[in-house]
Amino acid sequence: MARIELTVDGARVSDDVEPRMLLVQYLREKLGKTGTVIGCDTSNCGACTVHLDGRSVKSCNVLAVQANGREVTTIEGLADGEELHPVQAAFRECHGLQCGFCTPGMIMQAVDLLNENPNPTEQDVREGMEGNLCRCTGYHNIVKSVLHAAGGAK
Repeated sequence: MARIELTVDGARVSDDVEPRMLLVQYLREKLGKTGTVIGCDTSNCGACTVHLDGRSVKSCNVLAVQANGREVTTIEGLADGEELHPVQAAFRECHGLQCGFCTPGMIMQAVDLLNENPNPTEQDVREGMEGNLCRCTGYHNIVKSVLHAAGGAK
């Protein structure tokens, strides 16, 4: 067992974990952060995307011990109480989801994208969201949602 201490969604946590435990497993199984979705276990789909020290990572590709001493933000940590994060609100308003399975990872990736580029073009959004897969929507409303969160269609 390895001892880890980290901040998850603003709360300090400390735990003993198996050194081979993935961050996605830790978040879901130990902390109950089930908004972080296990999609493929191969880092292909992006459903497990969270922020590690403010940058998006696929948590199925990160060991929990690698998060030791760091800050993790999950989809549950984006909203401010009952007030949705602007990207969450844009996804709701622009119908940027269908079944919802990929939505948490899409939103987490979109937040990182907009932090890096607050005024993206449609092409910037399409390229910035490439590592996150959706089997339902055809991406049109996902792109529309990200552009809406940025302040309008480009």
